[in-house]
Amino acid sequence: MAAQITVHIAGSERSVPEQTTAADLFADDRAVLVARVNGQLRDLAHVLAEGDIVEPVTAAEQDGLDVLRHSTAHVLAQAVQELDPQARLGIGPPIRDGFYYDFDVETPFNPEDLKALERVMQRIINEGQTFHRREISDADALVELGSEPYKCELIGLKGGAAEDAAEGAGVEVGGSQLTIYDNLRKDGSRAWGDLCRGPHVPSTKVIGNAFKLMRSAAAYWRGSEKNPQLQRVYGTAWPSKEDLKAYLDRLVEAERRDHRKLGAELDLFSFPDEIGSGLPVFHPKGGIIKREMEDYVRRRHIEEGFEYVGTPHIAKEGLFYTSGHLPYYEEGMFPPIGLDSGDYRLKAMNCPMHNLIFRSRGRSYRELPLRLFEFGSVYRNEKSGVVHGLTRVRGFAQDDSHSYVTAEQAPDEIKHLLDFCLGLFRDFGLDDFYLELSTRDDSKPEKFIGSDEQWEIATTVLEDVCKASGLELVPDPGGAAYYGPKVSVQARDAIGRTWQMSTIQYDFNQPERFGLEYQAADGTRKQPVMIHSAKFGSIERFVGVLTEHYAGAFPVWLSPVQVLGVPVAEDFEPYLRDVLDRMRRKGIRVELDASDDRFPKKIRNASKAKVPFILIAGGEDQAGGSVSFRYRDGSQENGVPIEDAIAKVLDAIEAKAQVGSAPV
Repeated sequence: MAAQITVHIAGSERSVPEQTTAADLFADDRAVLVARVNGQLRDLAHVLAEGDIVEPVTAAEQDGLDVLRHSTAHVLAQAVQELDPQARLGIGPPIRDGFYYDFDVETPFNPEDLKALERVMQRIINEGQTFHRREISDADALVELGSEPYKCELIGLKGGAAEDAAEGAGVEVGGSQLTIYDNLRKDGSRAWGDLCRGPHVPSTKVIGNAFKLMRSAAAYWRGSEKNPQLQRVYGTAWPSKEDLKAYLDRLVEAERRDHRKLGAELDLFSFPDEIGSGLPVFHPKGGIIKREMEDYVRRRHIEEGFEYVGTPHIAKEGLFYTSGHLPYYEEGMFPPIGLDSGDYRLKAMNCPMHNLIFRSRGRSYRELPLRLFEFGSVYRNEKSGVVHGLTRVRGFAQDDSHSYVTAEQAPDEIKHLLDFCLGLFRDFGLDDFYLELSTRDDSKPEKFIGSDEQWEIATTVLEDVCKASGLELVPDPGGAAYYGPKVSVQARDAIGRTWQMSTIQYDFNQPERFGLEYQAADGTRKQPVMIHSAKFGSIERFVGVLTEHYAGAFPVWLSPVQVLGVPVAEDFEPYLRDVLDRMRRKGIRVELDASDDRFPKKIRNASKAKVPFILIAGGEDQAGGSVSFRYRDGSQENGVPIEDAIAKVLDAIEAKAQVGSAPV
């Protein structure tokens, strides 16, 4: 009888023969793609050892879906080299909703190339090739991959720093041991192979036909314009054909909602080349939305006990050495500006200047919590490849606040800030949230400031408040800022996409670096805890998110034009203008379409403008001292007395309501 070992599955012990693999344990469940063994993802071919804790991983969880997508990226690379043996391989990681792979090819890919690649990929998938893991030394890998210069460069990046050196490199050489994954045919012959950390699905057949190549684009090797330009092919992969179709349908809907497109159509904002990438301008109608948001959040901050301050856009470079931004965040800041025989920097954060306000005079424990707030304009040196409309810009305004508290006050202050954030989003029509807790990466201590004890205290405080909220809490190991852990509010929009919104960060570091103190009740000097919070995060970004969430059809209180008057004929313009003037005097934003267009075209134009209330007046309305409402869905409410019409609009503004159809 074969020797037995004990493994743990779903909390129970199980005795199995030596040399049992994860595949043996889950042979009856074809949905299992990989296994989590002692917390690490492993191929199903992984041989188990005494005491191993084993969990099945399917595509129903993100880890499994990522493995499926990374395996599909390998099939793409195999197809590319089958059609073009001279193609050289870059990096091919899974990403949100899919994967990509970079190639050095002589001619850029075109749409017909992608279709041809899909056909080859489907043939490889149908062959049922297996992914076989093979350990290899650095020296042997350099010989075997001698014709793959980018892979050879990755070998030199092996280990925990790989991801820092090149985006996506962690999937290739993220561990201490180099491995190559060979794709084996059913007869055992090697069809293809790639340098890869793994794991992978057991067979290409698992991928099925639920994949699609989406597009190609230029991408610099390792993200630097100093390096060769490669061709990046983006694709997507899902557990089933139905999931793929649902995703493609969501893309169509997302394209319809694209804030860049709607911004132009609705005359809200633009991105002039003359100003520069990532530096948007707001037009009058977009300015109304932005102003309403600013007025709202300024009022709400004051209601929540914050004091409004103002700080400059630029400061001496030394300030950002004191704060730690230059030692730890220099790549995110713009280059220095020579001035007065010294160097200045555009600020990337407002916190250093708020610290100087706190430090400007002596502080007592009686003043704490001290809450400072401003709309601070900050500037981030984002790479051109990640700049995207309003949602990733280089210059933006933060509704930035900093609470200075005693250590004992920190939990209540964080709860106060979290409740504030959630209430704010609900007022803007976002009410589906979860929380993400970003913590330190203990494997990279050089990237973080502070003692283990400080990090443990800060993380525990944030975690306890998050759990007490009752919201789902998702861990984000390694995602913390250099000065402390943070919790972010992740909000889902109308089509289920997730956006990171507010962030709340516990900072034990900057008060120490700036020498901040307050006098405690016993007369001693103590260091406060600093809590960073940004509600919108970036006002520009939040405008972009709301534009897509509402597909440009904003609730009444945010709509640039709340009521658009459309007379049935020119004769009724004076009557309708008088009604609109009465509304304007009540603070309602109104416009009158006095163009020469015929009435049906005016209605079509009004619908395209996504105005919540289209006010119509004809002969019966004028005779009866009333108006008619037409709504976004085409429904209509006729014969509404003027005073009732004004009250209806004011009520919708006060309630921050979304109005799309006539009342039933």
